[in-house]
Amino acid sequence: MNIQLPENITLTAKEELIKLLKGNQNFVNGKPTAKNMCLETLRKYAFHQEPYAVVLSCSDSRVIPEIIFDCGIGELFVVRVAGIALGENVIESIEYAVKKLKLHLLILLGHDDCGVMKYAKAHYPNETEDFKSIMASVYPVLDMNEDITCHNFFAQQHTIMVEKVLLEKSKIIKSAVDNGDLYIAKCHFDHSTGLVNLI
Repeated sequence: MNIQLPENITLTAKEELIKLLKGNQNFVNGKPTAKNMCLETLRKYAFHQEPYAVVLSCSDSRVIPEIIFDCGIGELFVVRVAGIALGENVIESIEYAVKKLKLHLLILLGHDDCGVMKYAKAHYPNETEDFKSIMASVYPVLDMNEDITCHNFFAQQHTIMVEKVLLEKSKIIKSAVDNGDLYIAKCHFDHSTGLVNLI
């Protein structure tokens, strides 16, 4: 498996990211290998957890990190919210994973056919009656390029924006990145192939 990774990634984060991308290949090939999906595993982690990565993923029912990365109980600390929209509770959840669980890899996982991107594009630049906080997270991408027509490209640009906002709003996350303790991998899930691609 040939994976092109950036030079600034730490060895620990690199190993974790390769493990997840290989797991994604298992998913794509229809040959999952995860075995820790039973009560016995849950009992093993009854009073502690040892995930090796934190994933910020969309709530979309088609995007299940544990399945598309071929993982089981205890492997991923997953934060899910529609459109991977950032709010204080979402940021603090990631901070918990970084500061308390000492995780070295953060996956930002956007995806194809995201309903949030479609909704935002259809209503921009108007303030919507519903989903105001989600739109507040997504609209800045359109502020920079309101001519975006492809929802999948929009989702990828939003994922890039999410990393920028996390580094601006979270001292914990920025410090971890600056110190080389955390690597942020911006990813996009392709529904037609099942592949998770690095942006």
